Amino acid sequence: MISVQNAAFAYDESRVLKGISYVENNPVITGLWGRNGVGKTTLMKLLAGHMKPSEGQIEIMGHQPYNNPEAQKNLCYMQEDHPFSEIWSVRDALRFYKYFNPNWNQALAEQLLETFKLPEKRKTKKLSTGMKTALQLVIGLASQADITILDEPTNGLDAGLRKKFYELLLDSYDEFPRLILVSTHHIEEIQPLLESIVVVNDGKLLLHEPMEELRERGIWLTGESKQVDKLVNNQKILNESTIGSAKKVMIDAPLSNEWRELARTAGLSLEKAQLQDYLLHLTDTVKEVS
Repeated sequence: MISVQNAAFAYDESRVLKGISYVENNPVITGLWGRNGVGKTTLMKLLAGHMKPSEGQIEIMGHQPYNNPEAQKNLCYMQEDHPFSEIWSVRDALRFYKYFNPNWNQALAEQLLETFKLPEKRKTKKLSTGMKTALQLVIGLASQADITILDEPTNGLDAGLRKKFYELLLDSYDEFPRLILVSTHHIEEIQPLLESIVVVNDGKLLLHEPMEELRERGIWLTGESKQVDKLVNNQKILNESTIGSAKKVMIDAPLSNEWRELARTAGLSLEKAQLQDYLLHLTDTVKEVS
């Protein structure tokens, strides 16, 4: 469905992407995570055909997306703060995207308009941030495009609407499976829905893994410094802090019964790191090494 082979991109002399390669062959909900400025938006624009790679090749459903109408039939890319025409109403925006999306589900669009309480006749330029985000979600889900790319799809939504969106996303995917790529900073909230994750760091692909594997990684060990040091010897340490004779360390390992037993025997406390913390410290470690 998506094939990225050694894709690179540069703005003037500044290389933003540095040879990314990954393949996603099956309909999945995939998370795209990375810190600000690492190349996530550039990667999404390349996948959506808004730009052409400086090097390498990208294919969407077997087609190169840049300047290719055949590829665009399979694509829906809703950017953060999407650039709608200022003269459009909410209803105009739906008519426009219906025209360009062959799999458009009008019944779902109407349902979502009601769910998010969007005023059909209001101009898009007069929508609040949350309402504009909701309009982007309506289009993204109702498009039922084979490749749907949602950039920060919960920007401006309160906690209740974010939860509702996650439910709607899963329901829509179950009804019409396709590849949905979601770029988000709310990784903890959305990770239960994800089947895989792509992590970009410093313009490079750091991870492309099944979520069920990544969810288990990252362990905090806390206790007497010597015992901690002894137990984490030869482990990849992502973060550590010391207060007096006590030390707290995060290691890059999956939580397992073996680690629980090792920690218990050594008199150490053990807990699973949150995914967001794990990814932040992982990217910090990569930055220090490079």
